[in-house]
Amino acid sequence: MEVETGVLGPGRGDANHGGRVAHNRCMQALLVILLLLGPTLAGAAPWFDGARPSAQAREAVALLADAASHGLDPRVYGADALARELDDGSAADALGPRLDAALQRYLNDLHFGRIDPRTIHHGFRPLRRVPFDAAAEVQRALATGRMADAVQAAVPPLPTYGQLREALLRYRVLATHPAWASPLPPLPSLPSRPAKSKTDADAAWAGDALLHERLTALGDAAEGTPPDAALRSFQRRHGLDDDGVLGRATWAALQVTPAQRVRQIELTLERLRWTPLLQGPRMIVINVPEYVLRAYAVEDGRIRVQQTMKVVVGRAAVTRTPLIDEDLRAIEFSPYWNVPPSIARAELVPRLRRDPAHWSKEGYEFVGPGGRVETALSTARLDLVPGGGWRIRQRPGPRNALGDIKFVFPNAENIYLHHTPSVQLFDRARRDFSHGCIRIEQPEALAAWVLQGQPGWDLGRIRAAMTAGTSSTLKLDTPIPVLIAYATSLVKNGRIHFYDDVYGLDRQLDAALRQTATRR
Repeated sequence: MEVETGVLGPGRGDANHGGRVAHNRCMQALLVILLLLGPTLAGAAPWFDGARPSAQAREAVALLADAASHGLDPRVYGADALARELDDGSAADALGPRLDAALQRYLNDLHFGRIDPRTIHHGFRPLRRVPFDAAAEVQRALATGRMADAVQAAVPPLPTYGQLREALLRYRVLATHPAWASPLPPLPSLPSRPAKSKTDADAAWAGDALLHERLTALGDAAEGTPPDAALRSFQRRHGLDDDGVLGRATWAALQVTPAQRVRQIELTLERLRWTPLLQGPRMIVINVPEYVLRAYAVEDGRIRVQQTMKVVVGRAAVTRTPLIDEDLRAIEFSPYWNVPPSIARAELVPRLRRDPAHWSKEGYEFVGPGGRVETALSTARLDLVPGGGWRIRQRPGPRNALGDIKFVFPNAENIYLHHTPSVQLFDRARRDFSHGCIRIEQPEALAAWVLQGQPGWDLGRIRAAMTAGTSSTLKLDTPIPVLIAYATSLVKNGRIHFYDDVYGLDRQLDAALRQTATRR
């Protein structure tokens, strides 16, 4: 029914004024009723041709049944029950609305995820969520006759999402592979290299054949690949030192079953539904379990990685780096390091009491009320630091904990990116050593990328500001989104990579999702 909205108010001098007002009020009431009942009416009629299920109904149920390919559970959406009822000829007025509601729930889960990330990740709140109307997408798909378009509109528009779905399918097949029917035998007391010949000292290890079978099934040991090269390939894909040595960490990673990797991929797919990666022309993303920063540009809707570098993140045991979605707004050159109160109380003040020479060696100074600065170490002032009467900062210089540059994106946790004099840490495979802030491997390259298009800031001027020894702050003309994310599985160069759940956040998400599924 079409409602003529052009006659909702009468004109002056209309002879039928009273009748038209009554008519218009009736039409307005009818419009309200249609809007309220629209979902119910739409939930029945389009899904049926008379008493028979329409092609769209069959396709919608097939899409619900395919939820597992997205890492979701078809049972949550009643896919099997809906399929049986379609076949049994259940009444359209009862089945149609249920199918409509199930499809909308599925689309919302695909787009927003099944849980609110704030409930498990210390208040993490993605700022740039894309609006999505599941009911409108269902109606649009019904109108065009292409139900799959509704699913495509819901999923994250990221190449890595589709790549992870392909990896998910492959690892589900691997879950039945006989290479994981029994565990690898224990290692000898010393790390060993895979046997290259019967004369090798390591050839006696009972797991050689099973090791080769697993590496072959995983695609690391193609025909003719030397055993140590196959092991290096596996190690690179699992965030390990690629030394070709079968040590304890590599042995443990080889024991993880494909079924466990399936769950790891499913959890990453869930996190991608929270991840706003296409909300600006440029973006910086740090993946904590991978210990890697990437700087992106979005061109024609496609993500292009322009900078990649190693990072050091917060220690897993005590000072984890939080997940954050904020805007980079400024760069500080030759920065002061304002020692956080927690570090001052727990570490620095006790150290200075034991070793007063550490004060001048590291270039510390006191800052008191009103910004008063005292460079001499004083026991009296040191005693006031834990209570907040005075604070300690480190002057710019080669020993400064922040190095010579700091990237500022204001946030409640006071986390930022910075350089570090401890560059040897970037050579480690596992790099959780900081107090929470993120140390970057290539600060000059990142600064040059950030300042593209900002007049006068070429690499020479950046280097001069970094080594000036005098602190200065540069505000960015255009803020750049910074996302600190957590993904333990990624596809890089066409190959799946897995990383340790260094903070235990996958275990936390897994438990929350299982609780949600049980409630549903």
